Amino acid sequence: MNSRTFIILLNWNGKEDTLACLKSLEKVTTPHKVVVVDNGSTDGSVEAFSQTDAHLIETGENLGYAEGNNVGIRYALEQGADTIFILNNDTTVEPDILEGFLKRDIPIQGGAAHLMDHPHFLDHLGGNWNATKGSFDLVGARAPAGEWTTPMALDYVCGVALFVKAQVFRDVGLFDPRFFLFWEESDWCFRAKKKGYTITTCPEAKLYHKVSASFTGGKPHTSYFWWRNRLLWIEKNCPNSPLKWKVIKEALHILKLYLLKSLQYPFSKKTPERRLRLRTYCAVLLGVRDYFLRRFGAGQGNLS
Repeated sequence: MNSRTFIILLNWNGKEDTLACLKSLEKVTTPHKVVVVDNGSTDGSVEAFSQTDAHLIETGENLGYAEGNNVGIRYALEQGADTIFILNNDTTVEPDILEGFLKRDIPIQGGAAHLMDHPHFLDHLGGNWNATKGSFDLVGARAPAGEWTTPMALDYVCGVALFVKAQVFRDVGLFDPRFFLFWEESDWCFRAKKKGYTITTCPEAKLYHKVSASFTGGKPHTSYFWWRNRLLWIEKNCPNSPLKWKVIKEALHILKLYLLKSLQYPFSKKTPERRLRLRTYCAVLLGVRDYFLRRFGAGQGNLS
């Protein structure tokens, strides 16, 4: 266990969550170095983290999950890291979490993220690609944690807690910054699998996840990135597949629903649910549009 492990926390206006995560990391028994990458926060995060033992890197702007974490990964590689642990800032960890990862000689592992509000249940462990649906089947989603105590190989492990041998990043490269949010860890894991790397879950590496603390835009915000990046993922990983047209057909159905509901809206009761449904449909359509216009990165991330 002499591995030089760097733990990377990405923060964007999540001061209190990140401070709670840092406090839990102070109890981790395995030697490590914590790096906090601040993505242009305006909530006093930088001042707060400057008072901690973590190494702070300021990006000055919101680079998203992909490029924000890349900043931390580059630093860790420059510092001679042997292993890199990418950890969501809205988590707390068990003191022996690194021991769980390090006892297995596996290049890519995902931690067992339990729901913070329901700690006997998992968030999800990762997923396997379903070529029929053109999306991933999640594994262990909201399942009793006691039923998932054996390591298993997956197509990708959840980016909430991603433990990687540094050499894999040197060989495979970093996250594709075009994704910004969503699909980036599955894209990276697919690239790693193509190079022959094994990807497994690590049930002993236990943590607790607040879930979607950074997605302040709500469902429309989430839908925009999920649909846009789904098309980008298919383009990159299934280039000769007709799946893109399947997704477009689904989007056309949503367009019909959007037009129909928009026509009905002036004559219907203005409930929050109806407004949210229209905004979500609109976000999906904007995501598909921006894919074809090659507007990646933050894109329409400010959906309101």
